[in-house]
Amino acid sequence: MPETHRWDPVRRPPAGLVRPVPVDPSGRRGPTRGQAAGPRWRRTSHGLYVPASVDDGVPEQRILEQAARLPPEGAVTGWAACLLHGAALLDGRLPDGATRQPVPLAVGPRARIAPGPGARLSRDRLDDGERTVRRGIPCVTVERAAFDAMRTALDLREAVVAMDMVAAAELTSVLRMRHYVQGRSGWAGVGQVRAALDLASEHSRSPNETRLRLVWVLDAGLPTPEVNRPVLDRGGRLLGVADLLDVAAGVVGEYDGADHRAARRHTRDVAKEDALREHGLEVFRVTALDLPRTDLVVSRMRRSRSRARFLPEDARSWTLVDPSEEPVPTLDEVLELREWRRSVAIRSDPQVLG
Repeated sequence: MPETHRWDPVRRPPAGLVRPVPVDPSGRRGPTRGQAAGPRWRRTSHGLYVPASVDDGVPEQRILEQAARLPPEGAVTGWAACLLHGAALLDGRLPDGATRQPVPLAVGPRARIAPGPGARLSRDRLDDGERTVRRGIPCVTVERAAFDAMRTALDLREAVVAMDMVAAAELTSVLRMRHYVQGRSGWAGVGQVRAALDLASEHSRSPNETRLRLVWVLDAGLPTPEVNRPVLDRGGRLLGVADLLDVAAGVVGEYDGADHRAARRHTRDVAKEDALREHGLEVFRVTALDLPRTDLVVSRMRRSRSRARFLPEDARSWTLVDPSEEPVPTLDEVLELREWRRSVAIRSDPQVLG
């Protein structure tokens, strides 16, 4: 299997996951009681164990360990189900990148299961049609998983991150989630989900790109930017793909993650910034260390916009439209053309009704 980039939004299932097993007096299918108490076995939940060498830093392993507790009608949900469906960037860690979130388990209102470390129980209704199996683990469907991830997120911003990363993995869309939410009025947290969908983008490619965009919109109070938009010169040469682009002002915002510090990547970033500036675009950059300092980031954004040129489209040396490509007609243009063809047909043959 080819190696994937750490920021690839689509997760490929890891190999070597180990299912927890109960104590086995014979020691064949699991540890004996004495072995379970020793250093070679690790308890995952009440009565279940895996070898101590098994790495629970792999999020799918953590999910599998907690899923072993599920009642027959239960399923993994929230961020964990999104990950099982393939949303790589919902890995069960808080924004600090280190603190683990508990694995959310949807168990329904009547299940007999006790809370335990490492899991969070949801006793909301779970219909049979919302249960499926991924990687051999019972989990909820994509829309239910995204819904639960957004409504239980730490705050509105992290709810937007959840939606953006599910969309980045091409698992669902904002429109499909809006339809899903229509049938969930009155559920706890549904207001946060609706607000998150209003702020979501299907073009973000990392959680911190999304967080940067939300500082731009919510804290700096600036117009909603384009996200990951290719910018070209008038000859069709790519100048760069802007993480954030304020088209009216001509401002580009770039989030520089840890991988941007590598020499080759940094060299490309410098060349990209030079090309954008040469064509009259104002560029600002934000790093992971900057991002929690909201006031600093807002100030950087506003200063960049105050220096921007605000050129009208016909005065710009950059464009968002590749001149070598045929323009895509708008819906109004399609309808106008259809009506024109219909009128021509009627004039040539009055029996034609369209």
